[in-house]
Amino acid sequence: MKKICLWSGPRNISTALMYSFAQREDTRVIDEPLYGHYLRITNADHPGREEVLKNMNCDGNSVMRDIMNQRESNFKILFLKQMSHHLQDLNNEFLQKVDNIFLIRDPKEVIPSLTIQLPNAKVRDTGLDIQWRLYQSLISYGKNPVIIDSRELLIDPEFILTKLCAHLGINYSKKMLQWSPGPINEDGIWSKYWYQTVHKSSTFMPYKSKPDLPKKFIPLYDKCIPYYNKLYKHALIAKRSY
Repeated sequence: MKKICLWSGPRNISTALMYSFAQREDTRVIDEPLYGHYLRITNADHPGREEVLKNMNCDGNSVMRDIMNQRESNFKILFLKQMSHHLQDLNNEFLQKVDNIFLIRDPKEVIPSLTIQLPNAKVRDTGLDIQWRLYQSLISYGKNPVIIDSRELLIDPEFILTKLCAHLGINYSKKMLQWSPGPINEDGIWSKYWYQTVHKSSTFMPYKSKPDLPKKFIPLYDKCIPYYNKLYKHALIAKRSY
């Protein structure tokens, strides 16, 4: 079974990409298996925290060990939607045994939405610094991770998904472009706090540029943008009409 880890930041259309992969008949998806571990390790005050801790295995090493040992015959692909900042105090050897995707987004488009739920958000909460370090580490080990930028994906979903599937060595399916509105069975129990927009959708929404960032967010943006720029240099780029 091919195992794929999507390493994303929050507010980054990662759930839509998980829904996209869930449409494939050869793929099973798992939603943020390390979320409970992250909340336990960091004591982060997230919406629904106690419910998550109560209902998940919060030992991250145990979680990933069980996942890596899975040998399901019904599916050829296991797609793990992961948040990069969930990689806290873990044995990361499994990263060299999976295909890794990094999903990034310009922090000016992330921060206003993120701070609604996390008013005191730090760079760590965006995951960009962790994504960059993780990307460098995988490259140093001779791995070939792929980077997707949310804007590029929304500009031309089919083109980017086709390129992504080619990189992963799997066939592209047009089924990845549409899904039924509403939740899916694989949603984490935290979906009621975070997934309202994707539950109203049935496809990747067209890209729309965001207004200028309010001045109060500039200090956080200035800390995030160098990591984003380094990652974006290696991202898949959509075809433009101009």
